Amino acid sequence: MSTSGQPETAPTSELPTKPPAETQEQQPGSEAQMSMAPVVIREGYRGSGKLEGKVALITGGDSGIGRAVAVHFAREGADVAILYLDEHQDAQDTLKMVQAEGRRGLLIAGDIGDVEFCRDAVARTVRELGGLNILVNNAAEQHPQDTISEITPEQLERTFRTNIFAMFYLVQAATPHLQRGDAIINTTSVTAYKGSPQLLDYSSTKGAIVAFTRSLSGNLAEQGIRVNAVAPGPIWTPLIPSTFDAERVQAHGENTPLERVGQPSEVAPSYVFLASEDSTYITGQVLHPNGGDVVNG
Repeated sequence: MSTSGQPETAPTSELPTKPPAETQEQQPGSEAQMSMAPVVIREGYRGSGKLEGKVALITGGDSGIGRAVAVHFAREGADVAILYLDEHQDAQDTLKMVQAEGRRGLLIAGDIGDVEFCRDAVARTVRELGGLNILVNNAAEQHPQDTISEITPEQLERTFRTNIFAMFYLVQAATPHLQRGDAIINTTSVTAYKGSPQLLDYSSTKGAIVAFTRSLSGNLAEQGIRVNAVAPGPIWTPLIPSTFDAERVQAHGENTPLERVGQPSEVAPSYVFLASEDSTYITGQVLHPNGGDVVNG
């Protein structure tokens, strides 16, 4: 990725299909260090003002799916607050991409597992960007273990705190600012439906997110706030090389019906749809950009 503020683009017919055999030592991983840059937005994607004048807050918005969502939202007219842990270079690159679309961006670094940080982040977004209309709960972490006995209490609590507790914290902080017609979008995973033998705690949180989405949608329906989710399959993001060994990284996505890894550019339009007026009669639902796996959910 260049530092010029221009995201990686490619026509759908030329998307990279096989990841390189590479790893990173620390989660959540750095997009700047990936030898095959994820495709952020489809070449020729034209915004049409679907989110004009809206303000969005995106967790994990510095890279991967979160970065793609930030850029798509900006191209559709939204200002974007980007929450991230500590990947400062990735965050700065994403901010430049948002600004290159002519929109305002706000970087907020910290741990979404901390309830006070979540409250402060929402308050700062409202104060500096003038409001809040779209909350995207996207950030997550995963730590493979071969057996359940290898999952320590510390890992279990940390995974749940980041992946599902944080969603409660952020929704609690955000809902007083959301109005009728606004939207909450949660990132779950294909693992919520298919399971993953080496990602027991991660998959469990993703299942919890599905139930959270369905329950919250009913809770907020009377207020006219829509709550939906996206369940990506194997997507090429920094979390993959920072989680798995080189052999598994290279095989990422090959077992899907489409026999290839997906790109963030192929996932972000689902978030645009769920955030926009195109989905005003949809709440409590999950979209599945997963390469063709049928999950009946």
